[in-house]
Amino acid sequence: MFDFAPDAALAKPEAYRQLSVAAAALTEGESDAVANMANLAALIWQYVPGLNWAGFYRVVDGGLVLGPFVGKPACIRIAFGSGVCGTAGASGQTQLVADVHAFQGHIACDGDSASELVVPVHAGGRVIAVIDLDSPTIARFDAEDAAGIEALAVAIGAAIAG
Repeated sequence: MFDFAPDAALAKPEAYRQLSVAAAALTEGESDAVANMANLAALIWQYVPGLNWAGFYRVVDGGLVLGPFVGKPACIRIAFGSGVCGTAGASGQTQLVADVHAFQGHIACDGDSASELVVPVHAGGRVIAVIDLDSPTIARFDAEDAAGIEALAVAIGAAIAG
């Protein structure tokens, strides 16, 4: 049994460092990518406040397909280059969007989402998934959030590569 207890008083860099340590402990020895993504989505939800959606989109057949997540039902398939997730998947670059309504081509899976952070996960020299975080608060995410989730993505690449 895992009992991770994030401390809300920690500075973001330390909280994200602890998230990465917890993620490594949670996925250690488990080779099933879907099981790892499911636990990681729940762990992110537990560690990152102010979210209304946290989860994964997996690269399948040249696009993104919904993976494990916490939140309301979501879009199932997203083409590379479409929306925030598709842009991150196609470019291999983090997308930090303060106001999703101002993002050209935003896909509104949940009308309550106001800001979004999407970080590609790389393994074997290619993007294999994206971590998608949504918040109902405009400008919820900043550079520290992006750096923290990017570090997490590096730490978990092998665990979700399947």
